[in-house]
Amino acid sequence: MEDFINLDNSSHSVDGYILVTGATGLVGSHLVQALAEQGKKIKALYRSTIPDYRGSEKVTWIKGDILDTGSLEEAMQDVLQVYHCAGMVSFDPKEKQALHKINIEGTANVVNACINAEVKKLLFVSSVSALGRIRQNEIITEQMNWTEETSNSEYGKTKFLAEMEVWRGTGEGLNAVIVNPTIILGAADWNKGSAAIFKNVYNRFPWYTEGITGFTDVADVVNAMIGLMNSNVCNERFIISAENISYRELFNNIADAFGVRQPYKKVTPFIAAVVWRLEAVKAMFSGKKPLLTKETSKTAQTKVYFDNNKLLQYIPQFKYTVLQNSISRICGEFKKMYNLG
Repeated sequence: MEDFINLDNSSHSVDGYILVTGATGLVGSHLVQALAEQGKKIKALYRSTIPDYRGSEKVTWIKGDILDTGSLEEAMQDVLQVYHCAGMVSFDPKEKQALHKINIEGTANVVNACINAEVKKLLFVSSVSALGRIRQNEIITEQMNWTEETSNSEYGKTKFLAEMEVWRGTGEGLNAVIVNPTIILGAADWNKGSAAIFKNVYNRFPWYTEGITGFTDVADVVNAMIGLMNSNVCNERFIISAENISYRELFNNIADAFGVRQPYKKVTPFIAAVVWRLEAVKAMFSGKKPLLTKETSKTAQTKVYFDNNKLLQYIPQFKYTVLQNSISRICGEFKKMYNLG
């Protein structure tokens, strides 16, 4: 399978544009920077504010929304490759309707626009949540799918149904590939998403769990995406996961990199059950999103192991960054970003 890989893109030229949806998010922003550094012609979709980061001045920024089919059609002009990174991550029951609309309907719109514009290839950023993560004594592979029995996540359900839209597109002649990253670690707004893990540890959040899951560096996700896009691989999905480790080990490594105290209070299932209920009540009165939900409290207690071998078989030259090295680099980036001592 070695002929599928070309991480440096030297033999793949794209005459048209590369379109990135969700270009202001964690994955999208790092992807745009990587493509800009390679000198690619990039169109990037944003909703409100054009971000200011390295390489952004080389990008054609287009204000639009994946729910707006008109702006999508306009953005697709002269585009040959599409990275669909836009999506909503939420485990708040109140946001169920928005989750379905953005993740499923939005992806269907992107797929339709790609077909109409005769795009050469679509890469969709899904999630391991679409594989159904709550499985006892089973290693998660690409062969698995979300079911009512194997997931407690509405988010995972929407990503699974979004994947169905991509496969529908392949049935209509679209070349596509799907990536299913585990929890992605990278420097971004640390008030949002997985980046908030770093903020909580830096602020000496005392709690930890013994749950286990997969984690991966955003740089690895981007490199894998570019490698798959510029390969002959189509109609396949790939788990992207560097290592399966416990939340406790992750938190400890982050605390050490920041030079702060490691979390020292273990969250038991009973404590988690009490906290998510208190958070739900608090959210009702404050209007703010709960820090912990029923879904996330259960996930944090679960020990889940992911098999990352398929990607390495299709892209033999690809190597994951050692997670401890990733954490050290990312903490350093956060220190610069927020002027941390």
